[in-house]
Amino acid sequence: MEPPAIEAVGLVKHYGSVKALDGLDLTVDEGTVLGLLGPNGAGKTTTVRVLATLLKPDAGHATVAGFDVVRQAQQLRSVIGLSGQYAAVDENLTGFENLYLFGRLYQLPKAEARSRAESLLEQFSLSAAAGRTAKTYSGGMRRRLDLASALIGRPHLLFLDEPTTGLDPRSRLGMWEVIRELVREGVTLLLTTQYLEEADALADVIAVVDEGRIIARGTADELKAQVGGERIEVVVRRAEDVEPALALVAGGHGEDAGVDRHTRRITVPAVGGAQRLVEVVRDLDERGIAIDDIGLRRPTLDDVFLSLTGHVAEQGAAPSDEEDPERPGPERNS
Repeated sequence: MEPPAIEAVGLVKHYGSVKALDGLDLTVDEGTVLGLLGPNGAGKTTTVRVLATLLKPDAGHATVAGFDVVRQAQQLRSVIGLSGQYAAVDENLTGFENLYLFGRLYQLPKAEARSRAESLLEQFSLSAAAGRTAKTYSGGMRRRLDLASALIGRPHLLFLDEPTTGLDPRSRLGMWEVIRELVREGVTLLLTTQYLEEADALADVIAVVDEGRIIARGTADELKAQVGGERIEVVVRRAEDVEPALALVAGGHGEDAGVDRHTRRITVPAVGGAQRLVEVVRDLDERGIAIDDIGLRRPTLDDVFLSLTGHVAEQGAAPSDEEDPERPGPERNS
């Protein structure tokens, strides 16, 4: 059996009185994408920094690509790439110069560093801007350049720490396609994100982290199954119809029903699926109960978050330093 690409056991990391990691266990299989999903301050970035040798854990141990992250840090750095929350590019250098510089830092011969830089600029649709300084690049272009620089040494394993934070929807979709191409090439990825749809779209396995611990792990479908099957949602037009509509819609499942009287929304298990939805529409019509909306809804990762942590994910929130009060500036392993 092939050993895991990443194996972490009991990782603990403190920043003063703040415990960023509290006995975190994590395994990532070779050639897969693991999505590390959690809100700001959950411990995602600290996990990446420990696994990428930028931080030493206070307790526990971890191996990445077969190397111990503390005792064999130098050997490990030669086989991994890291793209952090903040684009680690020199704004006063051109796109080509940035990639050539990273190639030389990875100790590539000059000719190979040049060839690799040109190849990556083409792969990331940056060839036309290769001679422009990075400060003239858009946010999406900088993120692509940053990811290209993380690939300059042909890493076997890549850490992407919230790679699409701050990007517009079009740039985010473009970055998703870049990440999918890396997966097709056989690169193992650990992806941290706050975007639920990003984890759903890209990750083979999702690990939910909260307060420095992994609290759930599985495929997107497995995690969604934890919060139950399909549900019927009904929004009635008049507040006085909430109770009679609840009695009709819930049937024998009133104990599992959810009611938001402020929005007049009723949610119940859809025992029978689409057929039950048809019955509900008919029953409400016969009773003369007007509705503003009705539908059959499948569980989402947001439902998983709410079920596991008691709060929804902080979609689109700005990067936070909460989990690392002493966060340094952008860094790159070389």
